[in-house]
Amino acid sequence: MTIRYPGVVLVLLFLVALSEAALAQNVFTFVYIQRAEDPFYLPHRAYTGLTLRDRHRPLDGAKTALSEGRILGRLLDLRFELKERTLEAGEDPIHAIEALRDAGAKVFQLDLPQADFEALKPALSRRDLIFFNVRHADDRLRGADCAAGLFHTLPSRAMIMDALAQFLFKKNWNKVLMLVGEEPLDRELSAAFKRSANKFRLRIVGERDFELSTDPRRRDQNNIALLTSGKDYDVVFLADSVGEFGRYVPYNVRNPRPVIGSDGLGASAWHWTWERHGAPQLNQRFDRIAKRKMQSTDYAAWAAVRSVIEAVVRTKSTDVATLRDFLISDDFTFDIYKGAPANFRPWDHQLRQPILLHTENAVIERAPIEGFLHQKNNLDTLGADQPETGCRM
Repeated sequence: MTIRYPGVVLVLLFLVALSEAALAQNVFTFVYIQRAEDPFYLPHRAYTGLTLRDRHRPLDGAKTALSEGRILGRLLDLRFELKERTLEAGEDPIHAIEALRDAGAKVFQLDLPQADFEALKPALSRRDLIFFNVRHADDRLRGADCAAGLFHTLPSRAMIMDALAQFLFKKNWNKVLMLVGEEPLDRELSAAFKRSANKFRLRIVGERDFELSTDPRRRDQNNIALLTSGKDYDVVFLADSVGEFGRYVPYNVRNPRPVIGSDGLGASAWHWTWERHGAPQLNQRFDRIAKRKMQSTDYAAWAAVRSVIEAVVRTKSTDVATLRDFLISDDFTFDIYKGAPANFRPWDHQLRQPILLHTENAVIERAPIEGFLHQKNNLDTLGADQPETGCRM
């Protein structure tokens, strides 16, 4: 191609460079912090070699939100950037955050093991930084271990279980048989569901432990038909964080009953088959960046960045204290593609949001279920309401 007007091209290049230089002077930095060789992301394989747990780091969710926010940033003469910081074995996360803060970072997404959250407690209570938990559903992070600077875009475990319990109540499936695995997380899932069952007046007719074993002497703890016999129940709740046992439970229970929880009907922040309220467009934008389907943790990372960008645009400020106060104010909401405006609960900094109830390849319902009402916000029928919170900031 022949360039007929080289002077014009040079001027345009100069203007582009000048524009980029100007934007570089006004940068708002998000930091995504992860731990190297995190066992949480190691693939779990069954004894036959099948990969049953394929987790992905949610960094691509943050990248998707950043891509969406570039035009909004230009309107404010502001450039949003995302830095990735990987902590090596033994590296102190507080020292890393202090160095990043000194370099201008203001908002941190924490994709870290639980032990790092414990180590970060002094930093999470600071009010000059904003932290987002995009990985852990633990209720105690929104309760006894809450912190002034910590926000949660992933639903709490209580929200997930309340969504399932509301669905069962609506269906009049009031009698529940529970199958619970031997992992610590299985016990946490079981305890959370019991609380939700009590909250929505469901009846636990039995709780039976299963064991991953081919030992015929343990037949009573690994035979699904035996585990689900001898009781009258409407539905089976399964707590199996590993998935090796649970994948065989549907269609193998003694009575012809549905399965919910870790298999069968599940509850999540996001599902790739959600087709309403602009969700297909969000899924497509994510797929272009990640080349895979969006998961709940990806969605949480997207929501974290998206919420802050919305706050910056609405307040026209990059001051952390201003943004933090706005995020927990009644004036703040933003679109999360689930048909209800989202905002953060001021008492525990949990993102209010609908929960999607789904099978492997279809969304069946969205909670809060119709008919479950709250005096202020129906989304607060999911999880810890203000009178119930254990958070003291």
